Amino acid sequence: MHISGNFIVGVAVFVVALVLFAGLINMMRGGSPDLSQKLMRWRVGLQFVAVIIIMCVLWFRSS
Repeated sequence: MHISGNFIVGVAVFVVALVLFAGLINMMRGGSPDLSQKLMRWRVGLQFVAVIIIMCVLWFRSS
Protein backbone atom coordinates (compact mmCIF):
# COMPACT_ATOMS: atom_id res chain seq x y z
CA MET A 1 0.00 0.00 0.00
CA HIS A 2 2.91 2.34 0.72
CA ILE A 3 4.25 2.38 -2.84
CA SER A 4 0.84 2.40 -4.53
CA GLY A 5 -0.29 5.20 -2.20
CA ASN A 6 2.73 7.28 -3.17
CA PHE A 7 2.00 6.64 -6.84
CA ILE A 8 -1.66 7.62 -6.56
CA VAL A 9 -0.80 10.82 -4.68
CA GLY A 10 1.88 11.65 -7.25
CA VAL A 11 -0.54 11.17 -10.14
CA ALA A 12 -3.18 13.34 -8.44
CA VAL A 13 -0.69 16.16 -7.82
CA PHE A 14 0.67 15.88 -11.38
CA VAL A 15 -2.82 16.13 -12.91
CA VAL A 16 -3.59 19.23 -10.81
CA ALA A 17 -0.30 20.84 -11.90
CA LEU A 18 -0.95 19.95 -15.53
CA VAL A 19 -4.36 21.63 -15.53
CA LEU A 20 -2.94 24.64 -13.67
CA PHE A 21 -0.17 25.15 -16.23
CA ALA A 22 -2.56 24.62 -19.14
CA GLY A 23 -4.80 27.37 -17.78
CA LEU A 24 -1.88 29.71 -17.16
CA ILE A 25 -0.43 29.13 -20.61
CA ASN A 26 -3.80 29.78 -22.22
CA MET A 27 -4.17 32.97 -20.22
CA MET A 28 -0.64 34.22 -21.03
CA ARG A 29 -1.11 33.55 -24.75
CA GLY A 30 -4.26 35.63 -24.74
CA GLY A 31 -6.46 32.64 -25.48
CA SER A 32 -10.12 32.28 -24.77
CA PRO A 33 -11.06 33.61 -21.32
CA ASP A 34 -13.84 31.03 -21.17
CA LEU A 35 -11.31 28.21 -21.57
CA SER A 36 -9.10 29.69 -18.85
CA GLN A 37 -12.07 29.89 -16.50
CA LYS A 38 -13.09 26.33 -17.31
CA LEU A 39 -9.55 25.05 -16.67
CA MET A 40 -9.32 26.91 -13.37
CA ARG A 41 -12.65 25.43 -12.28
CA TRP A 42 -11.36 21.98 -13.19
CA ARG A 43 -8.21 22.72 -11.17
CA VAL A 44 -10.24 23.55 -8.08
CA GLY A 45 -12.25 20.33 -8.42
CA LEU A 46 -9.13 18.26 -9.02
CA GLN A 47 -7.43 19.85 -6.02
CA PHE A 48 -10.38 18.77 -3.90
CA VAL A 49 -10.05 15.22 -5.20
CA ALA A 50 -6.28 15.29 -4.62
CA VAL A 51 -6.73 16.40 -1.01
CA ILE A 52 -9.28 13.63 -0.42
CA ILE A 53 -6.86 11.08 -1.93
CA ILE A 54 -4.00 12.35 0.24
CA MET A 55 -6.14 12.19 3.39
CA CYS A 56 -7.30 8.64 2.55
CA VAL A 57 -3.73 7.47 1.95
CA LEU A 58 -2.63 8.97 5.28
CA TRP A 59 -5.60 7.39 7.05
CA PHE A 60 -4.88 3.94 5.59
CA ARG A 61 -1.21 4.22 6.56
CA SER A 62 -2.09 5.03 10.15
CA SER A 63 -4.31 1.95 10.45
